[in-house]
Amino acid sequence: MFSFFANPARFMVLSRWLAPLLGAAAAVCLVLGLYLAAMAPVDYQQGETVRIMFVHVPAAWMGLFCYMCLAGASFVGLVFRHSLADVAARAAAPMGATFTALALVTGSLWGRPMWGTWWAWGDARLTSEFILFVFYLGYMALHMAIDDEARSARAAAILAMVGVVNLPVVHFSVEWWNSLHQGASVLRKGGPAMPKVYLIPLLLMTLGYTTLFGSLWLVQIRAAVWKKRANALTRAQAEA
Repeated sequence: MFSFFANPARFMVLSRWLAPLLGAAAAVCLVLGLYLAAMAPVDYQQGETVRIMFVHVPAAWMGLFCYMCLAGASFVGLVFRHSLADVAARAAAPMGATFTALALVTGSLWGRPMWGTWWAWGDARLTSEFILFVFYLGYMALHMAIDDEARSARAAAILAMVGVVNLPVVHFSVEWWNSLHQGASVLRKGGPAMPKVYLIPLLLMTLGYTTLFGSLWLVQIRAAVWKKRANALTRAQAEA
């Protein structure tokens, strides 16, 4: 399976139609999700600020998901030396960092009226989410700091592997320690705890974020493949 997707020719054929398909799915899900979020009733405790949830929660989930994709691709590149693995990891990093930054910013905007503060370093979820953002930045900085492409890929892949340790901390922090955040209300025993009027737009936004990431990820990898091909052609012409 790894060999199939690591083949650049096969990847380019597959991604040529899959990227726009995912992009179209993202547009539909996000438009419908935003509409239903705008139409959702005001929460009796949170008021209008409840609508931040539809942007914040999917962004936080995507921060974790993108890092899993980054770490998985880094592992494949480090162990199996597949040609597209490092390209995929590098393409996932900026988008994962963007989702995580969005989660941090919207979380602060949501936390101020709910908790009375923009930030609380004593909250494990907030701190571990910020550490996740730092890992993204560190991964990208390592790639830029080392000129040799093979060495930078190995160093960044090792850092990505180390950062995996933080993922369960982010996810389970509300269960392991006292937190300002509430416990799981969607993925929990007994089913989701929130009403469908909130759950449906939340799931649509999450699906929209996920398909948007998938589409942009494929586009970024395709761009990197075309760039490598162009560089190789330029070198061949210069040597001829």
